[in-house]
Amino acid sequence: MANKPTNKEPYQQAYYPPAPTGFTKSMRTSVIWQFYRFIVINLKMLKLMSKSHH
Repeated sequence: MANKPTNKEPYQQAYYPPAPTGFTKSMRTSVIWQFYRFIVINLKMLKLMSKSHH
């Protein structure tokens, strides 16, 4: 039998996921950071696709 998580009581402190910090929230809403991540991810995809095509 699989081990059941011991802390699954609703409304207990450890039941809720951690809240994002102020820095995390600002990075999620920053248009400049999102554009930078968009470019980086697209470059990674292009690199991967170029390797798959002889």
